[in-house]
Order: sequence, then C-alpha cells, then structure tokens
Amino acid sequence: MTNVNILKPNKENLNLFLVLGTLFFFLGIIDFCLNNFYEKNITGFLPGFISFFTPLIFGMIGLHLIRIEYSGIKFLDELNKNINTNNFNAALSVSIIILIIFGVAPLINWFILDANFVGDTKEACTGGGACWVYIKVWFNRFIYGMYPNAEQWRVNATFIIVLGLMGLGYFFPVKFKKYLTFYYVIFLPIISFLLIYYLISGGEFGLEWVETGAWGGLSLTFIVSFFSLIFCFPIGMMLALGRRSELGVIKYSSLSFIEFWRGVPLITVLFMSAVMFPMFLPDGTYVDKLIRVIVAITLFEAAYTAEVIRGGLQALPRGQYDAAKSLGMGYWKMHILVILPQALKLVIPGIANTFLALVKDTPLIFVVGLLELVGMLNLAKTNPKWLGFSMEGYVFAGIIFWIICYSMSKYSQKLELKFKTDR
Repeated sequence: MTNVNILKPNKENLNLFLVLGTLFFFLGIIDFCLNNFYEKNITGFLPGFISFFTPLIFGMIGLHLIRIEYSGIKFLDELNKNINTNNFNAALSVSIIILIIFGVAPLINWFILDANFVGDTKEACTGGGACWVYIKVWFNRFIYGMYPNAEQWRVNATFIIVLGLMGLGYFFPVKFKKYLTFYYVIFLPIISFLLIYYLISGGEFGLEWVETGAWGGLSLTFIVSFFSLIFCFPIGMMLALGRRSELGVIKYSSLSFIEFWRGVPLITVLFMSAVMFPMFLPDGTYVDKLIRVIVAITLFEAAYTAEVIRGGLQALPRGQYDAAKSLGMGYWKMHILVILPQALKLVIPGIANTFLALVKDTPLIFVVGLLELVGMLNLAKTNPKWLGFSMEGYVFAGIIFWIICYSMSKYSQKLELKFKTDR
C-alpha cells in the first residue's frame, strides 16, 4: 500500500489528490458565494478573522493538492504551469477568482437578470436592473443623431459602400498589389469624401440637403475618426522624416509644428477651429464646422504619430542607410523601399495606440456643438421623459467604444505577427 503524503502531492495517488483538491477548491468558492450573495455563513462557528479568509484558505489547499508535475493530464499540467506553480501564485489566483465572482455576479443581475427589455416608455422600467428600453427608444438618435429618419438609408448606403471599398484591396490581383498604397492613401479617401458629400449631405441628384449640424451619433464618430486616421498617418510620416532631415529649414519647421501641436490640449484646438478660426477668414468665406474639426484633429494627432514613427526610424541601425546608399538609391527611393517599411514594422503597437487615442478623443467634439455618440447621450439624459437613465447610455457607449478599440487592437496584433521578423 502506497503512503499518501498530503504535503507533497504526486501522480502515484493522482485520483485521490484530484478529488480532494477539487473538493476543497469548490468548497471555498461555495462558501464565498453563500456568504456574500445569500448571507449564509457556513463557517460562522470559526473565529471571525479565520471565517473571513476561509474561501482563500480552502482555495489554496485545493490548488496545493492538485499541484502535480507532469500528471499526464494536459489541462491539469497547463493549469499548474501557468497559475499554480507555488503557494504565492495559488493565493493570487484564488484572490483574482474571488474578485471576479464578487464583481461579475452583481453586473449580471444588473445587465440581464433584473433588467427591462420590453416597452416603449419610462414606466416599463420597473425592475432594479438596467432599463434597456431607454436604449431601444433612443437607438436611432444614438446612431444617426438628428439626421432625418426618412433619409437614414443614405448613411447606411454610404458606410456599406466605403466598407466594401476598404475590403476590395484584399482581392487585388498579385500584379496590382504594388498599387495598394496609392489605393488606400489617395483613391479611397477621395471616393469616401465624394460619397459623404453627395450622398449624406445631399443637395444633388434629387437628394434632400442635410446640413452637417444634423449629423450625429455613432455615424458622426465614424466619419470624424475615419478621415482623421487616414490623413494623420501620411502627415505624421512626413513630419517624422522632416524632423530627421539634414536641411535646417525642414528640420526646424517640422520640429516647431510637432512641439506646437503637442503643447496644447485637444479641447483648445477644437475651440480654436470652431470659434476663433472663422474670425480670421475674409468676409464671405465659410468653411464647414465639421471640416474644420476634422482638420484640427488630424493635425493634432499627426504630431503624435510623427513622434511614434520617428522612434522607429531611430531604432534602425545605421547600416541600413549605408546599404541603401551603396545600391545607388536616392533619398526618397531609400526611405520608401528600405527604411520606412522596417521602421513602421517596429512601431506598429505605438501607431495602434495613437489611433486608439484618436478614436476615444472624438467625444470632445461635443464642446463645439457636434453631437456624436457621447454628445447624443448627454442630450438624451436631459430629456424630461427619461431622467435618471444616463447610466445605461454611458454603458452602451462604453461597450461600443470597447468593441471598436478592441477590434483595432486585435488587427494591430495581427499585423505585428504578419510582419514579424527576427532581428
């Protein structure tokens, strides 16, 4: 008969340790749930201090009993390798699990179990959870702003066409792949601008004119983010090259531009573009507020993009420049074919971070009277019929922004893996 050493679990008594470990672990979790959600303390007979830490103690004992190296069970070996290597990691893992349960359970109740989904008025929200009826009633406004209901198909058609054009580049024949940069940097922005101008704005081809002041919601967030992202990247790239130029005029002009735009907050830039800039224009000259805002955000973010790209340029070994020059390449050919492709690969995380910051900065256009998604939420929460439901609106906006930012983050990670090279 094999002796069982509780202090040193081994695979010779694998089934016994697995049963005991699992029992202790789930006993700790059950004790925590009963105590916090049902006010039933099954360890109340113990001293208060010990009773409070009982879930943690039971969880640590459970993980200790299943801490068996090379058990032959893939899941168990991965578990022990990643979160259960020693007692400290076991305690940390159990604490995190307890915190997740403590935080997630009330959220599930608020989000789903106690929430209201059916109805069209405030009176339908009778539960203690979220009132998603509020989101349902205001959904069109959150997406389209004050855009006329009968004309919202124009917004949908525009975005469908633009998304189709963005995806078209993936289907280019191999012999046309070299034109992808031209397609995305020149052709796509021009076509997108024309679509937005003629289809969303209207006024031509029998379409009703809709002023930009009526645009809003998530669609306006996408429009501002899309054009700002497209234009700030090439501008930032040129500024980064300019700052490293050996020509004094170009170098210090780029440096002054970057430091100026980095030295002022975005809200000030937006205020200047919306309020102060029109004062310096000649009489009779008018530039649409939306265009002014997009230009302001583009120039602001271009300065930060330039510094990120400059970091990639500085990280390249000097030998890359010398090798390109030895092949007889001029300045532009060297940078386009050799330097920039390598530099940009190194700073993909930084560029993605800058783009994410740009998307999350778009709600600031609310201060100049453009009601994007967050602006529409602020407007909706002041409606007398729906007072007190601002939480649901901000949660909705948070989920939308999280989806957008998470998608961009995953895409940047995909690009990192695609262009990863061993140095």
